[in-house]
Amino acid sequence: MKTMNWSILLGVLLVLFGIGLILKVIFNVDIPLVRITVALFLIYLGIRLFIGKDVGFISRHGNENTVVFGQRTFNQITDDTEYNVVFGKGIIDLRNVHPTDSQEIFIRLNTVFGSSDVLYSDSIPLKIRATAAFAGTKLPNGNTESFGTFELKTGNPDNKPLVRIESNTVFGETLYRKF
Repeated sequence: MKTMNWSILLGVLLVLFGIGLILKVIFNVDIPLVRITVALFLIYLGIRLFIGKDVGFISRHGNENTVVFGQRTFNQITDDTEYNVVFGKGIIDLRNVHPTDSQEIFIRLNTVFGSSDVLYSDSIPLKIRATAAFAGTKLPNGNTESFGTFELKTGNPDNKPLVRIESNTVFGETLYRKF
């Protein structure tokens, strides 16, 4: 699959160079294609390093917990799971999550150039650690954060089992919505 991704990337770059040459010769429009190509390649490498996996150009879902250039709703939330949303929209539905008395549930949500909605109910307390960089994170208490790390607890997490969420949002948006 990696070979297919690189061949698509090379094909797109060759088409862009061809269009650039036509624009320069016929219309005298000079587009800095080399700089644009280097910038796109660096963005690709940065996203790949951030999520720790190869980003496919064709696949909308890298794996069952990743959304790339698409939309997906995650209904089956399990403990110690990481969800990644890159250039897409992900909906994390926590309304049917029920932690046991002896164990809390921990999830990690990474949103890069995308949008994530976390749906929750008041019946289960949440402990949220949200990190935002050039992004928008709307927390359950109504605060909107765009840069930095913030922590919030809902309900009474000392007496009940809870869901711990670590969300990282870069150039995107993460919204917590109560249902």
